[in-house]
Amino acid sequence: MYKYSPLFSRSISSIYFFIILFTLSACQQTNTTNSSNTSSVSKINNYPITLIIHGGAGAIKRGYLTLEQEIKYETKMKEALEAGYKVLIDGGKSIDAVIKAINVMEDSPFFNAGKGSVLTHKGNVSMDASIMQGHDLNAGAVAGVQHIKNPILAARLVMDSSIHVMLSGTGADEYAAMNGLQMEENSYFIIPKRLKSLKRALGKDSVKPESADKSHLIDDNKYGTVGCVALDKYGNISAGTSTGGMTNKKYGRIGDSPIIGAGTFADNATCGVSCTGHGEYFIRLGIARNLADLMAYKGLSLGEAADEVIQNQLTDLGGTGGLIALDKEGNYIWEFNTPGMFRGVISEEKEAIVEFYEKK
Repeated sequence: MYKYSPLFSRSISSIYFFIILFTLSACQQTNTTNSSNTSSVSKINNYPITLIIHGGAGAIKRGYLTLEQEIKYETKMKEALEAGYKVLIDGGKSIDAVIKAINVMEDSPFFNAGKGSVLTHKGNVSMDASIMQGHDLNAGAVAGVQHIKNPILAARLVMDSSIHVMLSGTGADEYAAMNGLQMEENSYFIIPKRLKSLKRALGKDSVKPESADKSHLIDDNKYGTVGCVALDKYGNISAGTSTGGMTNKKYGRIGDSPIIGAGTFADNATCGVSCTGHGEYFIRLGIARNLADLMAYKGLSLGEAADEVIQNQLTDLGGTGGLIALDKEGNYIWEFNTPGMFRGVISEEKEAIVEFYEKK
């Protein structure tokens, strides 16, 4: 027959005590871990979402555009800023924000990208675009395409759906069509003012010196390339560039816009960059990657690096143009050595801002 033992009772009590202690300790550890994870998630999702765009650099001087024309450009650029920013504020990725912003500018005849691209020597349109994301350095580009409604979408397609970085010419057009991108006849991209610009370049037309309308001076002397760099709440940077190239270009000329490291670059560790200007110089200097490398290897700030590549290296070589850049802290810069550059920015701290002329 079982006999009650006080010693046994104390042993059971001790076991229960240790079980309760262990359980409380485990709960505390779990809470600490959850708290740590929550803190980590909050940090990850707390980057200052920012989006910056450009619409080309060049001979953009006060008086070249009427007030009405300025308002039209400003309105369209703000539309691009807000379209991209909406993606970011809704929790979307920077790569999608870049696409949205550039699509707005490609669909507008105001810029040298998509509809409204400048004409080649043969009188047709030949477009280039590239895109890159900073978290994995993945990139895509197309060059010399003539039928893709939105070349930046084709660049994204190459990045996401092929083993390549760049496709060109008819092959790029075929790949885009095969994958369902919207295609257009080349005539869709051609607008009257671009025809006039080509005629002037070919010496078949002229504008009287006393003409009050000086807007053609911007059309003829601005690198109307469009670009965008965005930082999303996850801390990821993406950059994209799209262009029709240079008026009267010959022999299948390709500039810096579709070349990763020259016209476009993005790396979360440093910054995202989109360039506009005389592409041959940007290619030779590898301007976009060069800027990021100055930050990575020399410890320069975003502003210092941008100043070095544009005001020193590009200018010393005889090139002209500009860039926009954005780092993971939400710091942004627009730098150019021309009279002006179409540019704009939007962030949590700033409503959409658009500027055209010299830096204030």
